Amino acid sequence: MNLQGHSAEAAPHPTRGRPSAARAHLFHHGTVDAYRQLLATAVDKVAQRVTDVDRPFSGITPDRLAPEIDRIDLDRPLPDPAAALDELDSVYLRDAVWFHHPRYLAHLNCPVVIPALLGEAVLSAVNSSLDTWDQSVGGTLIERHLIDWTADRIGLGPAADGVFTSGGTQSNLQAMLLAREEAVAAADRPREQLLPRLRILTSEAGHFSVQKSAKLLGLGRDAVVTVETDSDRRMRSAALAHEIARCRQDDLVVMAVVATAGTTDFGTIDPLPAIAELCRAAGVWLHVDAAYGCGLLVSPTRRHLLAGIERADSVTVDYHKSFFQPVSSSALLVRDHAVLRHATYHADYLNPRRMAEQRIPNQVDKSLQTTRRFDALKLWLTLRIMGPDAIGALFDEVLDLAADAWRLLTADARFEVVARSQLSTVVFRYRPAEHHLADDANLYAREALAASGGALVAGTKVDGAHYLKFTLLNPETTVDDIAHVLDLIAAHASRYVRAQSGVDVSPIGVAAQPCPIG
Repeated sequence: MNLQGHSAEAAPHPTRGRPSAARAHLFHHGTVDAYRQLLATAVDKVAQRVTDVDRPFSGITPDRLAPEIDRIDLDRPLPDPAAALDELDSVYLRDAVWFHHPRYLAHLNCPVVIPALLGEAVLSAVNSSLDTWDQSVGGTLIERHLIDWTADRIGLGPAADGVFTSGGTQSNLQAMLLAREEAVAAADRPREQLLPRLRILTSEAGHFSVQKSAKLLGLGRDAVVTVETDSDRRMRSAALAHEIARCRQDDLVVMAVVATAGTTDFGTIDPLPAIAELCRAAGVWLHVDAAYGCGLLVSPTRRHLLAGIERADSVTVDYHKSFFQPVSSSALLVRDHAVLRHATYHADYLNPRRMAEQRIPNQVDKSLQTTRRFDALKLWLTLRIMGPDAIGALFDEVLDLAADAWRLLTADARFEVVARSQLSTVVFRYRPAEHHLADDANLYAREALAASGGALVAGTKVDGAHYLKFTLLNPETTVDDIAHVLDLIAAHASRYVRAQSGVDVSPIGVAAQPCPIG
């Protein structure tokens, strides 16, 4: 008898032994026709949107879109997949930001190549998990081969290794974890005494994930020391030498120097050879954040810009920035495979220690993640179909375009430009005669441009002032596109300035009303 006083014999399961409606949605040999048809329908819908889209953004606001999504009752499914795709079109595709559009000029989001989309379709259907060999088999070996290929391109040497990650932030976090543990292992004082004295030196133009990593690793609020940059926004090696000496004098331990090969704001590359020499002399871990600049690894004309990266102890690469891959596609590379042990934990149910002794390749032994997508497949198919030279040629095109954009801006009296990028970023701002209105005019212009949907540009601060930013990653973008967007920016900014000067301009002080695509 069970606790309710009923017979211990279980009643038959209501669906066991007969098909259920829910099972019709499982992907298996009996549903492959439905799979083919539904994916073909979805591909057609996306393809139609890509064909019809004439702007990178609809201009919709959160206040307008949120109620449409909030009113959807997730407990009441739609009658068929076609209805779900139609609904998705109205709550997502219609207002999506289209990175493939030539006037999307904002963040480090690249248009994607078709071989990578093929990889995305395959990997999601098979659904391998890249944590253990018995869940991925060939996927494990493909990822390892790509890591070896990337390490060879960097020049890290025969002992190099690495692992795919979710993006540059995770790669930087893991690099700082490895550097911290190496510093602790080399120290002559207890861990609890050392941690508050650890310091990370990085460029004042470096990525915010360095500060975030320090916080997540339990380091002090003052653990990250920013190093002065020169007029080109590159780390000054003399300033780095000064900070290393100052830390030593103050009995602080520099656990890592983070150099950047492609700063997010300026696209500049720190002087890697000089920084590497300083780190070698001081015995300090050198991490190079090449999340943006890694496309230079396959550039037919500009690989020399990464000279010195081969001397790093660890390197971040984001294939989803400059290899034209869909997110996520990123990796952390290390010079010495042995340091990856700091991310290893053996669980009896998953990757017991005996597996390592038997040389079974479990990627979870290297990764901060457990369950992990086979994102490496996208890059694999891209290389097998296009080849690295073709990827590098595309990246070269956007670097050439950025040089053209810089020349266009420097010749235009309406704008002022900051440092010339070594990659594909251009930082500039509208320069009104009324200088005190410059910040607000540029903020207004960016918001009005986005609200119109005609183009998207990024914004940042330089020495406390508001600037605009082009991040050029689309080979389909032309100089004419850039000139057109500059005219739009100037028109919006001048409207704001005239309104503030008392000229009757309508609307005043607000961006143009959103105008959805469709």
